[in-house]
Order: sequence, then structure tokens, then C-alpha cells
Amino acid sequence: MNDRQWGPLEIHPSDVGAEATPEGLVAHLRSAAVDEQLVAEKALVYRGFNVTEDTLDGVMDLLLPNRLAYVHGNSPRTKVGKNVYTSTEYPPEFTISMHNELSYASAWPTRLMFFCHTAAATGGATPVVDAELWLNLLDDEVREAYAKGVRYTQNLHDGLGLGKSWQDTFETDKRDEVEAFLDTSGATWKWTGDGLRVSQVRPSTLEHPVTGTEVWFNQSDQFHPASLGDDTAKALAAIMPVEEMPQSVAFADGSPIPDEYVIQVRDRALDAAVDVDWRTGDVLLIDNVLVGHGRRPYTGSRRVLVAMSD
Repeated sequence: MNDRQWGPLEIHPSDVGAEATPEGLVAHLRSAAVDEQLVAEKALVYRGFNVTEDTLDGVMDLLLPNRLAYVHGNSPRTKVGKNVYTSTEYPPEFTISMHNELSYASAWPTRLMFFCHTAAATGGATPVVDAELWLNLLDDEVREAYAKGVRYTQNLHDGLGLGKSWQDTFETDKRDEVEAFLDTSGATWKWTGDGLRVSQVRPSTLEHPVTGTEVWFNQSDQFHPASLGDDTAKALAAIMPVEEMPQSVAFADGSPIPDEYVIQVRDRALDAAVDVDWRTGDVLLIDNVLVGHGRRPYTGSRRVLVAMSD
């Protein structure tokens, strides 16, 4: 099958001889080879099982065997249960570009699960992109420039400032817990007068641990001011240097990443992405290395929850 025709595999009750209920989905998952199927298909949509927020735990227990906290996460979201969060709470008129969750961090989830509690009135799809295709769509010049990796920098305030606080980022207000986490992450860090500065070098690509497939695996465009849009980038540049922004990125040696490189990375992934158009009760499971994800703009109310597992 041509890579450009790839899309998540939809699984309906009638496909697997299950009842169209949350209990039917749980019964199916207990007998299904989910691990192997997810690696083969990269993303799975369970549709028509009428899952609700109240019945979600039973599904998550089987899809996410070791549910993780969103520690060191950089996007705004609200914790609504045991390591269950709202999807990124950016204003609905904005697109969230494609990314692999926590690819800038020293550890990342191997899989993500999304649950649609309320579908948007219009728009609001979760686009997904084959991360191998994403890598192959980039110009040779861009791939070669990124070959030695990227350096991410976060300036996390102490409760007042732009971006996220270090307390929200690490889900604790205890400095010793943050320090212990960072000491094992390979990051360089220091406490500042108004918060915490964290910097770490990460690879730009990754090999999938099962298939060996090389994929694009970084969030340079989301950390780069060029991705904010011309007006926002200019406004921020007028009040602070790049190194003092809430987050920034450079090549591993500290040299700047050209604007046109990150725009190419962002736009080619969005153009190649396949939209998962939500229906209330849908569950989407993705391999977080093989697949990048994002969000399309929307109108009306939209509530999509996310959880993750190693």
C-alpha cells in the first residue's frame, strides 16, 4: 500500500463480533493482540462502542497498561482523573502542528489514547501523520542539517510569567523532586531568580524499537518562534531575546535553525496528515513513535481526553 494512502484502522463492533457497548469493547480487547496490531497499523480507531467518560477506565486499563503522568509536558492541559488529561487547551481557532508526544524529553510514552467525550460543532479533527513518511517528505538539506540533533530550552516561571510554571510542568511544588527528575534526564538546568531554566540535546530522528523504522521525532517547529506566526514572533522578539522565551530551540551545537526549515517541517506534516474526524464515544490509540498527531481548528464545544503509557 502506498504510504500516502495510510490511515488509522477503524474497528467497529460488527468487525469483531462484539456488542456495541463499552463492555463489548473491553471483551474484544481482552482477546485481541493489540500490541501487534498497533505496530502493524500504527493507529487504531475504536468506533461505535458508545464509550463514555464513566466507562473509560476499563478500556484504558487494557490499552494503557502503565498509565503515565504528563510530567515535563509543555502544553496547557487539565488533569481530570488518574493520569488522564484534557487534550491541549489552545484556543479553538488555532491549528496545533504535528508532533510526537514528549519527543523533546528524555523519556516519552510509547502509545497515546484519545477519547472523544464531545465532538466539536465543526472541525476539531485530530490529524495523524506517518512519521516515516514525514521524514521522507523533507528536503535532503533539512534532514542533513538536523542530523546531529537539536537543543531545546525551557524557561519555566515560578508562578507568574509567560508559558507554564515549573510547578505545573513537573506536577509538584517540591524543588528536590524536580531536581531528582532532571538529574536522571540528562538535561542541564539551573534555578533562576524567577523560575527554572532547562536545556537538553535530543535526536531529530528515532528508530522504532520493534520495526527498526527511522522516523522524524522532534518538536523543533513547536519550540521555534517562526511557528508562532509573524505577528506573534515579532511581538515576542521586541520584548525578549530568543533565549529568554518560555521555550526555544537550536541545533545541537547552539547554532540557529533557519525559519524556513521549521516551516517546511511543520507544513509538510500537516499537508500529509490524515484527519480523524471525531464522533462522540470514539477511542483513538496511536503508536507515539510511528505516528505524529495534532489538532485542526474548530467551533463549538469540544472535549477530548488523552492518556499515555510506556
